[in-house]
Amino acid sequence: MQQRLTAVVGEDSYLVREGLVAVLMDGGIEVLSVAGDLDELRDAVERDRPDVVVTDIRMPPTGTDEGIRIARELAESHPEIGVVVLSQHARAAYATEVFAAGNPRRAYLLKERLASPEFLIGAVRAVANGQPQVDPQVMTLLVRPEGAEPGLDRLSRRETEVLALLAEGLSNTAIAERLVLTTRAVEHHINSIFEKLDLHDPKTNRRVMATLVYTHGRD
Repeated sequence: MQQRLTAVVGEDSYLVREGLVAVLMDGGIEVLSVAGDLDELRDAVERDRPDVVVTDIRMPPTGTDEGIRIARELAESHPEIGVVVLSQHARAAYATEVFAAGNPRRAYLLKERLASPEFLIGAVRAVANGQPQVDPQVMTLLVRPEGAEPGLDRLSRRETEVLALLAEGLSNTAIAERLVLTTRAVEHHINSIFEKLDLHDPKTNRRVMATLVYTHGRD
């Protein structure tokens, strides 16, 4: 039996909003309320406390980065709430900002995924369970600016084991206990993972990005 989830939708376009609600409801996700601007969305979250917020990246009042702003705000005020940010364009900078706070309960998807309801529903369920998601078209922009595929095959067996546990959300100490390693050894492996996966950008949360690479590479 699938987990019962609730959502709040933030989208100023009536047609897109209704489409989102229909897709979510058909996927077994209860939509508690909808909002057409950032203030309405904030109020809806405080009132309804959903499991996940599904929001356009651009809404009134400025029509610029409202979706990113709510993702950042909720990372501080309600870290247990997942946020799925939808965008018209595949922009690595936007995705980086969505994940900058380090909360794994985040997704950055292209709006064209509305044509693939199962993809959107899967992303909503994933973030609710603490598994970050990035649209495949955006993924390589994040981990390899030149467009090459991320190289999980470059990792050693031990590094792959460490990354798998990292993707589960375990701390360095917990990973060390699970694999019977020292914490310093785990730190060494994680730094090596970052290096081999080309995760050098200081503006990104590299643990979350490594999790995304691992998840994407196993699809």
